[in-house]
Formats: sequence, C-alpha cells, structure tokens
Amino acid sequence: MATILIVEDNEKNMKLVRDILAFQGHQVLEAVTGEDGVRLAVEHVPQLVLMDIQLPDINGVEALARIRAEPALAAVPVLAVSASVMPDQQQRITSSGFDAFIAKPISVKPFLAAVGAALAKGRTP
Repeated sequence: MATILIVEDNEKNMKLVRDILAFQGHQVLEAVTGEDGVRLAVEHVPQLVLMDIQLPDINGVEALARIRAEPALAAVPVLAVSASVMPDQQQRITSSGFDAFIAKPISVKPFLAAVGAALAKGRTP
C-alpha cells in the first residue's frame, strides 16, 4: 500500500480521511499546516498528497507551489480537498497545478476512487 500525506487543519476531517485510508491499508502522514505539509513531503516523499486549501499559515496553493519546486516530488500527485464547491473556485484550484479536486464533505466511494486513480496514474512531471 501507499504512503499518503494528509494536510488538513480540521481535526474531524483529518480523522475521517486518516481512518478511511488506514482501513484501506495505507500508511498515513499528517500535517495541520501548509509549512508542515511541505516539510513532511520533502522528508518522506509520499506517493500521494491530499491538500486542504484553507490552512492556518500558507494556503494549499502556496504549499503546492513549494512542493512542485522540489525535484524529488515532481512525480507525486497532489489532490486538492476543499469545501469550495463553486465551479469557478474548483477551476481556479485545479488550474493552479493540483492533479484533481475532492469536494468536502467527503463521500467515501468517490474519495476512494479519486485516491485509487491518483495512485494508479501517478504524475508525469
């Protein structure tokens, strides 16, 4: 199974995602700030990053830019996880370089499908 980094500042959302992924057999790394997320990504080079957009320090878009600037992380897919449900907001988020968008609140089957697809496909730098 894969190592997946979750960057999420909401405790309930973190627990839900952690529990779903752990049940599937994945190893989970957790960060509650964008800075910590970038640091953990560099240190552990996970197979997938799930990034909240609204974080207490730098936002998910800035954290993504820092992750993309690291050559060792070029092939790691990063999925945006956000409650921003307006189509124009989703388009702005995905056009900033995320590999996919997962809407909150999380629905288990579509969430697992998105995670599975990202892990299977990977990312071409």
